[in-house]
Amino acid sequence: MHKLYNSFPFNKYNFHKTWNQFQFRFHSILKKINTKFMLWLCAFTIICCIYCFSTSCNSGKTKEVVRDTTITYHTSYNNLFFDSILLQAFLDSNPDFQKFAIQYNNFYKQRNFEYAWFDSTGMVEQAANFMNLLNNSITHLQDSSLYNKKLANYYNEILQHKNKVSRQNILNTELLLTGQFFAYAAQTYKGSDIDATSLGWFIPRKKVNLTALLDSTIKYKNGTPYIPLNNQYNQLETYLEKYISFQKVYPTDSISYSAQLLKLHQENTIIPAIKDRLFLLGDLPCNDSTRLFDSGLLRAVKHFQKRMGLLEDGVIGKNMIEQLNVPISERIRQILVNLERIRWMPADSNSDYIIVNIPEYKMHVYEDGKVLFDMNVIVGKTTNNTVIFNGKLKYIVFSPYWNVPPSIVQKEIIPGMKKDPNYLVRNNMELTGTTNGIPVVRQKPGPKNSLGLVKFLFPNNFDIYLHDTPNHELFDATTRTFSHGCIRISSPKKFAQYLLSADTATVYTSKVIDSLMHLNKEKWVTLSKPVPVYIVYFTAWADANGQLNFRKDIYGHDAKMKEKLFTKEEKN
Repeated sequence: MHKLYNSFPFNKYNFHKTWNQFQFRFHSILKKINTKFMLWLCAFTIICCIYCFSTSCNSGKTKEVVRDTTITYHTSYNNLFFDSILLQAFLDSNPDFQKFAIQYNNFYKQRNFEYAWFDSTGMVEQAANFMNLLNNSITHLQDSSLYNKKLANYYNEILQHKNKVSRQNILNTELLLTGQFFAYAAQTYKGSDIDATSLGWFIPRKKVNLTALLDSTIKYKNGTPYIPLNNQYNQLETYLEKYISFQKVYPTDSISYSAQLLKLHQENTIIPAIKDRLFLLGDLPCNDSTRLFDSGLLRAVKHFQKRMGLLEDGVIGKNMIEQLNVPISERIRQILVNLERIRWMPADSNSDYIIVNIPEYKMHVYEDGKVLFDMNVIVGKTTNNTVIFNGKLKYIVFSPYWNVPPSIVQKEIIPGMKKDPNYLVRNNMELTGTTNGIPVVRQKPGPKNSLGLVKFLFPNNFDIYLHDTPNHELFDATTRTFSHGCIRISSPKKFAQYLLSADTATVYTSKVIDSLMHLNKEKWVTLSKPVPVYIVYFTAWADANGQLNFRKDIYGHDAKMKEKLFTKEEKN
């Protein structure tokens, strides 16, 4: 709204300036008009300006909910109503719920302040359903942030004494249930009250109408409020419960590192401990206590290595043992952190979209909501993080120029030119001008171009895009943080063919795409239908086969989120 307001030509900051310009431009015309008509025209113009100004200021306001006075003792089966003044008194004495003041007012205004969780017969079924839901979340998911001692006390008092509870305590229970519902729904469907941008996350959070959600829950007697969540959330939540269930039986001691790599048919004293953990984690179907590295363990090792993003060589080394030694309590927190991130994401879509998961070093291409193919990617270094955001892929640039960033020009190009007069020619580069005394350099199209033979653009404020690379050997590394922030993809031609397959105006055969990738001058192609792109950061997720995966927190984003999510809990 602020940007819209400032861009409007007649806002309060530039009204006088714009009005003066208007008068000046039409002065010659007004001279030719008689006095009465001129005055009328000026008055009409001013009225139009004021109207437009008022409209622009109010266009972003949320429509106020009107109190439904048709709901009364006589028109409703429920004879329990409360005075609207009491709601404000409740919010003043319960500051944790003040952030939901608008939702409170909207919900009860549309009911004319009729009780929702109680009627003339007592507490309604929905109240018990919701309290069971809360208790399950607290018990099974170990989410103590949803526990409200005051609500629990009032609720238990009503269960125990029923008809002997005071009218004031019934009102308190009513409003506490409503507030706790808003808190539960906000956390479950929107995520905790955290500034996501401070954690490097720039994908807009989905919006949830808490008032409408509560209204439908009460009206249709839903046991659980429902908004479609990303299916990933449900899978990860199931694994969370599983990990919590065997937290007490999972070994807490560390497996010692072997002096040598352990391979098939070898024996070692640490193998029973490795088998035990792989069995608990679900990688080893049948456990035994022998010290032999048998074929069953080999399959389990490869399965575990794949889930952890390790080299799938079937050899037990330091990296694998390091992952086995991660405490289950730490894995639980890792899952909770990623559940929080999934809450920020939109629900599953039956459309075409692209996801790049930074810690996984993978790009996933979805068609009609299902994975069509994956490919390895290279992301930004730890000193040049790839940003987490979303956009729409609109352009393919074949045989691209690489406009060298000023920082690289200063740090690498200028020193190289001083040492070698043929530096630019040798690197297929050229000068195109200067900016503030700094040479403007670009690298011409060709096989050695730093962007490779093609790049894919989804316009954004971070200057990040997908592109090819001349250094394809880097895709074989298990840790692929080599770029300055942009994302290099391993199969750019395949990706281009997929994006252009929907184009009915031109047939982009393999031969045509090859020719476009080897031009002397860059060629832009605009997609007929832009494709949504999400650059995300998940260190725990369930893959297409439903297997739980973990990855290292390469940028330290998990650590920052844990401080936000768990520090307060530990202090309490």
